Formats: sequence, C-alpha cells, structure tokens
Amino acid sequence: MTRLPPLAAIRAFESAARLENFSRAAEELGMTQAAVSYQIRQLESRLGRSLFIREKGRVRLSETGQRLLPAISNAFTLMGDAFASLAGDEADVLTISVATSFGGTWLAARIGAFQLAFPDLAVRMSMSNALVDFDTGQVDVAIRIGPGHWPGLRADFLMRQCLAPICSPAFAVAHDLREPADLLRVERLAPNDSWWADWFALSGVEAPALPSRRGVELDSQLQEASAVQAGYGIAMMTPLFWHSELASGRMVQPFEPLLISDASLWLVHREGRAGVRKIERFREWLRATLYKDRHLGPKQLWEPPS
Repeated sequence: MTRLPPLAAIRAFESAARLENFSRAAEELGMTQAAVSYQIRQLESRLGRSLFIREKGRVRLSETGQRLLPAISNAFTLMGDAFASLAGDEADVLTISVATSFGGTWLAARIGAFQLAFPDLAVRMSMSNALVDFDTGQVDVAIRIGPGHWPGLRADFLMRQCLAPICSPAFAVAHDLREPADLLRVERLAPNDSWWADWFALSGVEAPALPSRRGVELDSQLQEASAVQAGYGIAMMTPLFWHSELASGRMVQPFEPLLISDASLWLVHREGRAGVRKIERFREWLRATLYKDRHLGPKQLWEPPS
C-alpha cells in the first residue's frame, strides 16, 4: 500500500485550501501560521508539486491543489462520521427531520409504534420543508420530497407523491360536484399550483392556463385540511395521508383520478452513517409500516420513477 503523507500535513492543506487563507487555517487548527506553512511546504516537497499559488497578501489553489481538495475534504468528512458513530451513534435518541405534510399526518399517527417496538430508543421529530444540513450533526435522518439523488447522501425510496382534490362532504353537496369540470367554478386552494393544471389535464378537462386570481396558498396539507374541513374550499391533497378522514366521511375525494408524480418521498442520511443501529431500525420499521398501506394506492405509487 502506498504510504500516505503525514496526516498533520494533509489536515493543514485541507483547512488552508478550504479557507484560502493560512492565518484562518492556523486559527481553526490551533496552530501558528508558520506551522501551517511548514506543514504545507513539507507536503509540497513530498509531492514535488506546488499546492498553492502564493501571491502578495493571499494564496490560491494551484491546479494540483484543486484536484486534491475535494477528495481530501470528503475523506475527512467520512473519518468524522466514523468517529461520530463510535462516540454517539449508539445513543438512545433518534432525531428525524420530516417534510411537514407527511410528518404531521401519516408519520405522526404511527411514530409511537416505532418507540414501542424499540423502547430503548427515544425519538425527536421536527417538521420542516427546509433542506437539512447534516454537517451540523443535529439530525440523524430526514424524509424529503425530491428526485432522490443528493451527493454524499444515501436515499431510500419510500413512495411517490400523489394528489387528488379533497373537500368536506358539505362542500361537495353545496356545490353539486358531479364531474371534474365542476371544480373550475368553485373555490380552490392554491389555484395557481401546477398540480391543478396537471390534474385537470389527467381528467380530460380543459382548464385556463392561469386562474384569474391566486387565491389562498398554505404551507402544508395540515393547514389545507383545516381550511377544507371548515368548508372553505377544495384542495389538492394526498389521499393516503388522510385515509382515516376519508374512510370516516369527515372529508371526501369527489373524483377518482389520482395524480402520481415522479417526485417521491425518500429517507435520507449521510452515506457514512449506514449501519448505525438506530438509523437501521428506523429504516426497517418505516419500510415495513409503509408496506402495510400498499393496498391503499395503485401499484405505481410504490414503484420508484424510472
């Protein structure tokens, strides 16, 4: 095996290259600027190539330095993940960040069963549609909607996003909803959302390219459900998330067409944390629990987009 240069020299290079400043690298590493410069010169001497182009008052990466930095930064990240797994990955708290609509409906109704299945694990769940910064170490796993390809992350497919118009039974009766075209004349939440145009096209309804007004736009299906149950209007929602409400008649899906998107729900975490017990137990439980609901939607819903 090829002998690696001293780790201290590699670490000094990574910090100085990332910050493009020897003084700031010295502060980050708790070293003097002279020590950082010495370590980098030792590394350059070993390689026989310059890693930085030194200009008056500043430094910038050479072509060789630019080639090395991504691989070295990734290596340090993986090492950090490995040590974190020894220090804290067996801790008894699983921190989940989950998209609001899924977290506040389907998952919130079932997460207690996970804790009962694994009583030694506590769960901390936050609901947000914002992207997760796994570098902070504050989140173990996230459930997000997207294409499923994120560099440095493992993404496990859960289900495809699907929507259909949903309203209260009183709203459906009051507006005499008999066919999909009837929805063009009633109050729709977020009427400018592209989901509406796609659903109308799927239903064979010619809809105007742009509604006359924007209407009410809410942040999640939780908020939309409150408006819908109050009789305010009809919203594009995910029937699977509201199965209990639909089964009990508290809400209704007046028309059959189900719009299925290539955008999907994924369980996401850092690649370097695959195999961590609490993450693996949650992955296994989540897949098994979703499998129980496969009868509630068409086969296409559970197949990853090609």
